[in-house]
This record gives sequence, C-alpha cells and structure tokens, in this order.
Amino acid sequence: MQSGVDSRAYDETKLTKQISCIKYTLLCFNIVTWIVGAALFGLSIWVRTEPGFVDWINKLEIRVFFIGIYILIAVGIIVMGLSFLGCLSSLMENALALYVFIGSQILGFVLSVVGSAVLLNFSTMQSSLQPMIRDVMTRFVMTSEYPRSSAILRMIQEAIGCCGADGPNDYLNLHQPLPAQCRDTITGNAFFFGCVDSITWFLEEKAAWVAALAMSLAMLMIIDGVLSFVLVQALKKEEKNQ
Repeated sequence: MQSGVDSRAYDETKLTKQISCIKYTLLCFNIVTWIVGAALFGLSIWVRTEPGFVDWINKLEIRVFFIGIYILIAVGIIVMGLSFLGCLSSLMENALALYVFIGSQILGFVLSVVGSAVLLNFSTMQSSLQPMIRDVMTRFVMTSEYPRSSAILRMIQEAIGCCGADGPNDYLNLHQPLPAQCRDTITGNAFFFGCVDSITWFLEEKAAWVAALAMSLAMLMIIDGVLSFVLVQALKKEEKNQ
C-alpha cells in the first residue's frame, strides 16, 4: 500500500517537473518569437518607407510590391501582441488561454506564409511583377523624348547598369539612338541586360530578407503551438490525477 502511494507521489512530482520544463521552454520560445516578430515589423517598415526605394516603386508604378509588405507588417504587430498572450497563458497554466494561443499561432502561421508568398509573387524572376515593369519601361523608351520619361530612364539605367526594358534592341527597334546611360563608362559597350531583369534582381534581394524572416517566424509559431498543446495535455493529466 505504501509502495503504491510512494509511486503515485513520484509520478506526480515527475509530472510537475515536466510541466515546469515545458512551461519555461514555451516562455523562452515566446520571447524569441517576440524578438523575431519585432525584427520582421522593423524590416518591413524600413522597406516600405526607405525614401529612395519608395521613389523608384512609385515611378515604376509597381506599388503592388508593397501588398506582401503590408501583410507582414500586420503579422509583426500581431505576433508581438500574441507573444505576451503566450507568456501569460503558460505562466498561469490556463488551458483555455492556451487553446486560444494555439489558434492564434495557426492564424499567424497562415498569414506569414500568405504574406511571404504574395511578396515573392511580386518580386522574383518570372513573377507577376515582371510584365508590369516591362510595360512601364517600354512606355518610357517609346516616350523618351519627353523630359519625365527621359529623366526616369536615365536614373534607372545609370543606377543599376541596364538598358531599355529587355536590352539595347528596345531602342534600336524604335530607330532611336542608344543613350549614353546604356553604355559602360569604361569600355563603351552597351549593357547586355535589360532593366526588367535588373530591377527584378534588385527587388528580389530586398524581398528575400523579409520573406526569410517571415518564414522563420512561421516555424517558431508552429513550435509555440506544439509546445502549448503538449502543455495543455500535461495540465489535463495533472488535473485528472488530482
């Protein structure tokens, strides 16, 4: 009889230690999640408000690039708030609050993946953004005799070392002289790459950092959700034993 009581006491002590371990592990992961969420929010805000970059986006008429950024800004704000909920629910060992937290982590995961997908869909090679850039650049080349078009072409072609929409032939096919910005200042040779690909590479580099951070956050939210579910099951087992 005494042996059975001792065994039960041992099991309860072991379960209590397991609950404490899971609880504080979840707490640590929530702190890390908050940090990554804050970093995502800060990086997304920086991309959205960087003066020179925003000016390029506006002049190229490709503001759809910011749709994914807006989603990820919202994700960053939501995650920072939910991390506090995760910390409180784990410390209080409240099963209902933990279930709410698990649901919020699923929602956050979905939003992170959607935001990353939308961002990459409007920033990578062969994406939905390239035809938009091509249309705008072709229009600028066709109207390069106008000051605004000429100024934008000069700005882009000088800054990233490209020529026309898809290459020098864009000018030659329209029987227009090749502008000086389309040539390398040292060799005098025309730039091989068109501005569509060069601009896409430029956007792709910025989007990659944001998307990588968002997917890291999505992975952390999955871990938080799993740990919360394990903690709920342990709390239920403890309640049943009592």
